[in-house]
Amino acid sequence: MSPRTDVRAVCAVLMILTGLAWAGAALAHNIGGTDAAFVAATRGPDPIPFAYLGAKHMVTGYDHLLFLVGVIFFLFRLRQIALYVSLFSLGHSLTLLAGVFLDLHVSPHLVDAVIGLSVAYKAFDNLGGFRTLFGVQPDTRVAVFGFGLIHGFGLATKLQALNLNPDGLLANLVSFNLGVELGQILALSLILVAMTLWRRSPLFARTAAGANVLLMLAGFVLAGQQLAGYIFGGAVT
Repeated sequence: MSPRTDVRAVCAVLMILTGLAWAGAALAHNIGGTDAAFVAATRGPDPIPFAYLGAKHMVTGYDHLLFLVGVIFFLFRLRQIALYVSLFSLGHSLTLLAGVFLDLHVSPHLVDAVIGLSVAYKAFDNLGGFRTLFGVQPDTRVAVFGFGLIHGFGLATKLQALNLNPDGLLANLVSFNLGVELGQILALSLILVAMTLWRRSPLFARTAAGANVLLMLAGFVLAGQQLAGYIFGGAVT
């Protein structure tokens, strides 16, 4: 592969990582401001705005996207990617809908801390940590589905904080979840383009391990921020 292609691959990956970092710093994926005011004032089914909010929430959901980066990192076949993303989607759809509709309350800080740990877990798995240190390999499909359930509770806590009106609640939740899926497809498509360029470069073999170390570090940082917020108090981001 030519040096120019190498440069393009590196630039594409850096753009994705920079975008995720910017999302974490500047667009913390709570639902607030005019979006929160709109949701609080909604009476009855209003599917299109709720679908938009769901898509927006996922696109700015840097913790969810980092986990998906870890999930697809060493998946090269579209069938494999579709399987794992579907398991993740099924998991977070179940707990998003059940968490809000059945009014199941969990501390947002603790849920988001586990979400951060899910990022670290997947990066550790990508590095072969379980096989090396423990001599076992957890079923990745079960792990992705299980963490999908946790991620869904994370989404539910953001909606629960808005005291949604029960009139039209189910329709609005389904619309929000549909928007989450559409946002996930959009974000994942961009990530896959960047990763495909990266994988075609000789740099991938030399930098894959280091990238997963950084991914694991990011997961621990996210978890640490949420645990600090739980212990000392503070806004959920």
